Amino acid sequence: MFNVNEFILKKADELGFGDVVALSYENRRRQVRFANNEITVAKFWHEKMVELFVEMDRRIAGTTITEVSRENIENTLKTLKANLENMAPKEDYYGIANGPFKYSDIPETFDKSIVELAEPNEYVETAINTALEEGAKRVAGVLYTDHNRIYLSTSTGVEAFDEGTGIEISVRAFIGDLESGHGTNSVRALKKFDPELAGRKAGEIAKLAQNPEQGPEGKFDVIFDPLAFANLLSYMSFMTSAYAAEAGFSFLVNKLGQKVANEIVTIKDVGNMPNGYGTRKFDDEGVPTKETTIIENGTFKTFLLNTSLGKKYGTETTANAGLMMPHAWNIVLEPGDYTKEELFSEIKRGIYITNVWYTRFQNYVAGDFSTIPRDGIFLVENGELRPIRNIRVSDNLQRILEGIKGLGKESYHIHWWEVDTPVSTPYVLVEDVGITRATK
Repeated sequence: MFNVNEFILKKADELGFGDVVALSYENRRRQVRFANNEITVAKFWHEKMVELFVEMDRRIAGTTITEVSRENIENTLKTLKANLENMAPKEDYYGIANGPFKYSDIPETFDKSIVELAEPNEYVETAINTALEEGAKRVAGVLYTDHNRIYLSTSTGVEAFDEGTGIEISVRAFIGDLESGHGTNSVRALKKFDPELAGRKAGEIAKLAQNPEQGPEGKFDVIFDPLAFANLLSYMSFMTSAYAAEAGFSFLVNKLGQKVANEIVTIKDVGNMPNGYGTRKFDDEGVPTKETTIIENGTFKTFLLNTSLGKKYGTETTANAGLMMPHAWNIVLEPGDYTKEELFSEIKRGIYITNVWYTRFQNYVAGDFSTIPRDGIFLVENGELRPIRNIRVSDNLQRILEGIKGLGKESYHIHWWEVDTPVSTPYVLVEDVGITRATK
C-alpha cells in the first residue's frame, strides 16, 4: 500500500497539487451474529482503500478510492483537480503538518492472537450461556474481530505505519416483549476480552426489568449506566471539534475558559490510550497522538484541532486531524470516588437508565437534545428498583454536565454501533434530568 501512496503523491505533484495526504487501509473483519440463542451468520471482509486529501491554491477536497488501480487513481486525481478549479479558495487554510515524526509503540493495540484466532464461536457461546444462566430466555447480538493496517504518506514528508487488532461483542438478552438488557465488551488484546461480563450484565438487567409499568414524567435524579452515558459523550465528542464549532454544530462555541460542567468533571481525549478501541499512533497528518484535556474541573480548555485550525487560532494541533476535520479518538470521563452502591444510595426517588438510543439534537448550538432509554429502565426509591418503560430524556447537554453530582470509581470502555467514538466512563449521577413520556 505504500507503493500505492507513492504513486498518488507522484501523480498529484505532476498535476500541480500542493498538500496531499494518502491514507491507505487494509482491513480484515470477521462478524459472528447470533439470535434465539444460536449463531446465525458468519461473515468475513478483506478490503483495501485509500482516503485522499488534496489541496491546490488553498482549495481543498477529499475522497475515498476503493478501486486502487493506477488508472482509477489517475482519473480520480484529474477529477479532483477539475473540481478544485471551480471552487473558491479557503482563505483560512494553513496547511498540514510537516514531517517526519518519530512514533512510539502503544501497549495492547496489536495482538497476534486475534489475527490467528481460528474460531471465535466459543466466545459467543460463553456470552449466550451466561445470559441464560442469569435468567434470560432469548439472547442475540454480534461479535467482531478486526485486524487493520494503516499506511500514511503525505507531501510534507510523513511516512507512517500502524497495525492494530480488536475484538468486541454486543449482547442483548430478552425475557418477554418488554424485558431486555444489554451488555458489551470491547478490547484490543485477546487476554482482556470478557464476553461473560457482557452476557451476565445483559441477563441481569433483563431479569430485573420484568413487568415494567409506565414511567413518570418530571425532573428526576438519574443514574446513567456507562452504556447510556457513553452514548451522550460520543455525541458530545463531535462537538469538541473546532470544525463542528465553526459549522454551527456545537454548544461549546465561545465558551473557552468558561465553566460548562460541574467541577468534578474532567473529560479528555486520549489518542494513545493502551487498549483503547480508537487508539492510533498518529493522526491523519502523521502527528503522534497524545492526551488532550478538553474539560478540566468543569472548565472548557480546548477544542480538538488539526494543524491548519491550530495555526488559525494561534496555537498548535492537538493531534486530532481527520482527513477533513479534527475528531476524537477515545473520550475519557475521569472517574470519581463513589462505589456503584453509594451512587444508588444517594437517590431517594430517581431513575436508573441502562441504555439509550435515537439521540437527537433539536438545537446543536444550544445543546438541546432528546434520547430514548431502551432495555432495562428503573424507578429507584430508597435503594429499591422498580421496572418502568416508555419514557424519554429531554434536556440540554451542558445542563447535564453541570448537573453531574456523583461519579463512580470504576471506568468502563464502551464501543458499539450507538457509540461510534469509543468512550470510557463510570456510572454517572445527574440531578434534575428532564423526563417526558415517549411517543409511539
